[in-house]
Amino acid sequence: MAENRTGADAPKRPARARIDGIDAARALAVLGMFVVHVSADSFGLLDPDGAGRAVHDLVRGNSSALFAFLAGLSLALMTGRTRPLSGEPLRLVVVKVLTRALVLGLLGLVLDVLAAPVAVILAYYAGFFVLALPLVKLGAGALVRAAAGLAAVGPPLSFLLRQDLVSPRTPQGALSSLPEFLLTGYYPAITFMVYVFAGMAVGRLDLGAAATRVRLLVTGAVLTAFGYAGSWIALHVFGGLDRLAQESVSSLGYPAVITEDPQLRENLHEQVMDEAYSISGQVPTDSWWWLAVGTPHTGTHFEMAESVGQALLVLVVCLWLAERARILMYPLTSVGRMPLTIYAGHLFVLAVVVAALGPMDWYTPWLLESLVLGAVVFAVLWRLLLGRGPLERFLGLCADNFALLYQENRRDRYGPSAS
Repeated sequence: MAENRTGADAPKRPARARIDGIDAARALAVLGMFVVHVSADSFGLLDPDGAGRAVHDLVRGNSSALFAFLAGLSLALMTGRTRPLSGEPLRLVVVKVLTRALVLGLLGLVLDVLAAPVAVILAYYAGFFVLALPLVKLGAGALVRAAAGLAAVGPPLSFLLRQDLVSPRTPQGALSSLPEFLLTGYYPAITFMVYVFAGMAVGRLDLGAAATRVRLLVTGAVLTAFGYAGSWIALHVFGGLDRLAQESVSSLGYPAVITEDPQLRENLHEQVMDEAYSISGQVPTDSWWWLAVGTPHTGTHFEMAESVGQALLVLVVCLWLAERARILMYPLTSVGRMPLTIYAGHLFVLAVVVAALGPMDWYTPWLLESLVLGAVVFAVLWRLLLGRGPLERFLGLCADNFALLYQENRRDRYGPSAS
């Protein structure tokens, strides 16, 4: 009879070292959120109306998508990397993940009480972990199909559900309902689980192999090009922008023929794109042509392709740099080793700044640079002196204690062989 090697009697796999490139990518995701949260008006080094605005537009949406992508990748690493766990080892990891999700959700609610002018992602993040758990036994191919399938059906399904079943509303503060988590919030699961599944698929690959990295690089470039070019073609070649402009004038009671004036058409096009860039979560449901835009936080096919593609490019570049310039990348990997601490810390600082300067005047120049410099210095010093970040240490302690309670409970119920 073949020996069962999936339970507690199976030899433990040797612990593997952290992958610095993943930490570096995680740091870029967190620091990218700094950029988005303080806006281009808080740049000092870059012109807020020039390069600062370009940087802000580049990272908006992509930083939160990268954060979710890396959450999926981390979950894959926790559950066996290239060989998914099963049996008792997997159950222990599930207990730890659920514990982490609970603590993250509670921390997200606490941070929201600080009233920093930021859409806190942690409560969503906790829910993403829970939704991903049923797929942790899948391999890379199945996870790619899950991500692609949700990316294909998610945007039209969300459009139909929000059009017929959910009253449109602008998200306010903390996550407050299941429909908001799934469909209408700042980080709706129907969009962001695509990033999580894609990250899990990548985490099931051998990231140390050159061939894997080349495939990821090519895939990232193709997806990015498809996202940007596909949206542009749909809007400018196939008339999507004109249709949205017509919808806008018709909704105001003007005849659609008004858009035949070239100058007025150009102005309407600008208004449509301004509205597209102001979306925070999902596109409006008054026209199917909104699914042709690819601007941040729209949850369209094109936006998801851009975000996943750029996440792959960032990951591969960070993996390459972290191996060849370890000392140079040390500040970045230090931030990436304690993303929860750095994320929560910057929200606390923002809350203090807003309280001190007022809700209208806190966008002060050099605020971004001060936040980034403070985060990097703190992360480097803490890593050198104390190692693991404070909130990461607390989160790990909670997860380990709950896993221990789970093991003790199983031993009490089923005997020593259960553990």
